[in-house]
Amino acid sequence: MTPPRGALTEGPIVRTLLLFSLPILGANVLQSLNASVNAIWVGHFLGESAFAATSNANLILFFLLGVVFGVGMATTIMVGQTLGAHDVPEARRVVGTGLGFFVVLSVLVALGGFVATPLMLRAMGTPHDALPFATDYLRIIFVALPAMYLYTFLMMTLRGAGDSRTPFAFMLVSVVLDVALNPLFIFGLGPVPAMGIAGSAVATLIAQVVSLLALIAWLYHRKHFLCIHRHELRLLIPEPVLLRQLVMKGLPMGAQMIVISSSAIIMMSLVNRHGSQTTAAYGAAAQLWTYIQMPALAIGSAVSSMVAQNVGAKRWDRVAGIGRAGVLTNFTLTGTLVLVIYLFNRAALALFLGEDSSAIGIAQHLNHIVVWSFLLFGVTFVMFGVVRATGAVMLPLIVLVISMWLVRYPFAALLEPRWGADAIWWSFPVGSLVSIAITTVYYRRGSWKKAHMLPATPASVGASPAGDGSLP
Repeated sequence: MTPPRGALTEGPIVRTLLLFSLPILGANVLQSLNASVNAIWVGHFLGESAFAATSNANLILFFLLGVVFGVGMATTIMVGQTLGAHDVPEARRVVGTGLGFFVVLSVLVALGGFVATPLMLRAMGTPHDALPFATDYLRIIFVALPAMYLYTFLMMTLRGAGDSRTPFAFMLVSVVLDVALNPLFIFGLGPVPAMGIAGSAVATLIAQVVSLLALIAWLYHRKHFLCIHRHELRLLIPEPVLLRQLVMKGLPMGAQMIVISSSAIIMMSLVNRHGSQTTAAYGAAAQLWTYIQMPALAIGSAVSSMVAQNVGAKRWDRVAGIGRAGVLTNFTLTGTLVLVIYLFNRAALALFLGEDSSAIGIAQHLNHIVVWSFLLFGVTFVMFGVVRATGAVMLPLIVLVISMWLVRYPFAALLEPRWGADAIWWSFPVGSLVSIAITTVYYRRGSWKKAHMLPATPASVGASPAGDGSLP
């Protein structure tokens, strides 16, 4: 399979962005549907304590995904830039270095997390009645972690190469397997014993491993140009120059995920003070929030891949247009979902909590306060997608530290004695307002165009009169 020429560097920007981002959005929807179906099984049949357990455990999983996310994102951008410059051998070297480093790091994280599971859950203040469930669930998830990491890495690399359809197809395989296997392992059937909440994690483990192996087999069957063959195994030995770039650029991007997830863990510790019902309400609302954020996440990822290829091709005339198209598309798609949640708030929450749950009223209330702010999050994430694709990775990290650690948590902690749980809910829109304000100023200044990702490829600011970082 030869590399697609001009896939993201030619043609109408809006049409190209939509066609490329829709499979990413579809994959995100499938992934969240999978998590939601699993949550429905747990919440409806194993009780609120088990549901609260998965909410706590999934926050830790998201935190640990952030540990290696940055290296994968840096690889995606570097692959995009090299392919934009039509340098396939360099793209293969980037993939080999990233893959070798990624595998070793993911195994170490999985081993450390498995051992430290009880300590992490206790540090979060996981409710006592949920702790045994969370421990059983999370430890099996850690066994699946290397497969999850490698699967994610391959999908991100393919998107950097301009292919968003293959990741979508194999995400569909993974989700179908996980959804089908969940009730089997939770409740048992024939020789399969009933495993309760641990069965949900076992289903995820099997689905991830099978889908990963199927994806690898497919790529080799199609003779994908980024596949590494037996006589090329030396490519898996990280090249110092490339590894330095992957780490130096990847760490700040990985740190962004860590800031987001650690902030969520801290906020969960505040929520946990209000008991299992409030924790369950927050967990159910958070399930809906994942869907609201999906368009922005998909568009931001698509924008990063598009901008990376255009930077590599030195098509700076298209970069500002990609940013504008991303912001407008986000407003349309995210705004539609926000409206849907406000119109069908209780019915949507009842999917996770049950119509008669005492937590559903709490979840409705917090949704009314928080949901509108995801419009602001979407704009910020699209702008992040543009600037990080050039190699400007520090400002997004700084913005997240300010908005989530220095604004959101202090706001909630200081006002909680007076406002109760409402202080936690209001801290989300307050943090989003701060984030979008800082990011917009930086984006308009355009200094991010002086950054570079590849070791010897500085971005040429003067190459484009259109690359002014303007927004609509």
